[in-house]
Amino acid sequence: MDLSSANWKKSTRSNTAGGECVEVADNLTGVVAVRDSKDPSGPVLAFSPQTWRAFVEHTKHP
Repeated sequence: MDLSSANWKKSTRSNTAGGECVEVADNLTGVVAVRDSKDPSGPVLAFSPQTWRAFVEHTKHP
């Protein structure tokens, strides 16, 4: 997976103290990438856009 054009975004709900945060890149074709903000060169999880949307919707309405 080529992440060179990934536009990583941190949640506005993340604290500014450098806590437990994730970053999401949703500008890639056919994939939404997620990584640990403290380890930007570390592993990346990849989800289909449909799966990511379902996850986000579920977190809004548990």
